[in-house]
Formats: sequence, structure tokens, C-alpha cells
Amino acid sequence: MPFKSLDKLRTACLDLPNGSDAAANAVAHRQDTLTKPQGSLGRLETVAAWLARWQGRDIPKLDRVKVFVFAGNHGVTAQGVSAFPSEVTAQMVANFAGGGAAINQLARIAGAELDVIPLDLDRPTGDFTQEPAMDDEAFLAAVSAGYDAISRDLDLVCFGEMGIGNTTPAAAISTALFGGGAERWTGRGTGVDDAGLVRKIVAIEAGLKRHAPALADPLKIAAALGGRELAAILGATLAARHLGVPVLLDGFVCTAAAAPLAALHPAGLAHTLAAHVSAESGHRRLLEALGLPPLLDLGMRLGEGSGACLAINIVRSALECHARMASFGEAGVSEK
Repeated sequence: MPFKSLDKLRTACLDLPNGSDAAANAVAHRQDTLTKPQGSLGRLETVAAWLARWQGRDIPKLDRVKVFVFAGNHGVTAQGVSAFPSEVTAQMVANFAGGGAAINQLARIAGAELDVIPLDLDRPTGDFTQEPAMDDEAFLAAVSAGYDAISRDLDLVCFGEMGIGNTTPAAAISTALFGGGAERWTGRGTGVDDAGLVRKIVAIEAGLKRHAPALADPLKIAAALGGRELAAILGATLAARHLGVPVLLDGFVCTAAAAPLAALHPAGLAHTLAAHVSAESGHRRLLEALGLPPLLDLGMRLGEGSGACLAINIVRSALECHARMASFGEAGVSEK
């Protein structure tokens, strides 16, 4: 386990390598020589530069792209915060293994490997209205599981999650980090009715009150209010930064899971892009708070890494244009 204490994890979150300015500048220079008006490919040009910066390559590559879906169960579902029972988490993990979920189809079409990592599904986290979701040991084990999943030979990773009830921890973490009250961050998740929405808000407010002493520390927030799959996403995001692997973040839960890294370090999520903005009400606010403009806005709210997987195709398109377009000189096209 790479992190045996919160202090060691905190040090790792503060010791973040910078990307390569030289690689990003080389991309920007090449973009200005290609057969198009300068800047005419919009965000495709900046995506290519982002990819180069964090891979450290003038001409990036996408030979090995991987989607990680972390799964966990949540004790706070005892408060009636989800429209589905907790056993659906394990059932959906089995569906992933059988190739029957949306993420299976999206990963295949995007040319990405899929790795589903269940985390103690038979042992839900604590109900954070009554106790911490995780003690330090459980939190560090989940963070370490995510950290250990990432390898240096990956060119791009996407993170997704599966966990019945996990929009409640995501909203709780967002409220604790950015304020504004639970109602501002809480949405309907898998489709709770009005009464279920009220129960979610009440549960989050109870959790914030119970764990008030922890709210000054982003890591303690993530342990007290989060979940194993969220902690694993935090660890995986941190590992990707240390290993020079760019990251596409998925929806509300995934973004909230990574947000403590941004709270600890002002450039903590610079190696990530927001793949999309979901229909979950708090996601757009969270992306705005983090300064992460989304690539896509398709009204999705599935999770599983589905929006991130769709964005792989945009990143591939950005790279193909950057690497394969001819320059004005090569094509014999007159410049203005």
C-alpha cells in the first residue's frame, strides 16, 4: 500500500510534477503552420497541446487508452437516498463483466481497454450520518487501490464509477469543499422522487454537522463523507499525475472524487479534462468551481465513465489533425 498515513498521502498530493511546456509549445507552433486558419479548430487545438504537455511528447500518441470503473457500496443508502437497492452495484459489475453495459459498447467503439475494479462490495462504507464513511485505514486502502491501478505505459485514462447512492457522498464532498449548502449540490441521482431528494439533503446536512471538525481538511472530508470508489478515483488521479498520464474525468461523482486534489494544490487537476457536463444538477456548478470547462454537454447522467469514454473520440480527433494534417509548405498552399 503506497500510502500508510494521511500525512504521506498529503505530501504526495502537494508534490506534483509539472507538464512539459516545451511539448505544449511545440504543438502550438505546429498548429499555426497547418493548412487552416490559425485557431480554426478551436478546442481541438488546445486538447492536442494538453495531451502533449502531460505526455511530454511533441507528437503525442494514443496507442494504449484505458477506462477504469471503480465500484463501491455506501452505508448512507440506509437513509433512503437512492431509487435503487444496494445489490444493484454488484449486479452491474457482473453486467460489465458480461459486456452488457453502456460502458462496454462505448469503450469498444473508442478503442479503449476496460478495467472494472470492485472494492469490498460486501462491506459498505459507514453511514456518514452516524459515523465516518471510512476510517483512515479503509480510506488509505481505497486510495492506494486506485493509485496502484495506473501504470506508466498508458497514454490516456478515463475514470468512472458504479455505486448505488454515490451521488449523495459526491454532493456531501462538494458542499464541504465549496460551501453553499447541501441543497445547492444535491440532485436526483438515479431518479429519486421529491421525498427522496429531501432525504438526500437531510442526510448530507446531518453528515456535515456530525463531521464538522473534519471539514477544514480535504482528505478528511473525502474519508468521512465519501466512498471507496471515490477514494480510488482520487488515488488514480494522483497516480496519473505522478506518472505523466493525462486524465478524462467523467460525471459528477468522478469529479467530486478528484476535487480534494484541487483543494490541496491549486494546479492539482491541471492534467485532467472534464469530458462532459452531466444532467446531475451539481455537476455544472462543480466544474465551474474547479475551472474545468466540459468538452461535451449531452444531458447524460449514467456514470460508468460513459461521458469520459465518448470524449476519447474527441481527443483522438484532435491528435489525428495535429499529427497528420499537412503544413502550408508541405501542401503547396499559399498562406495569407
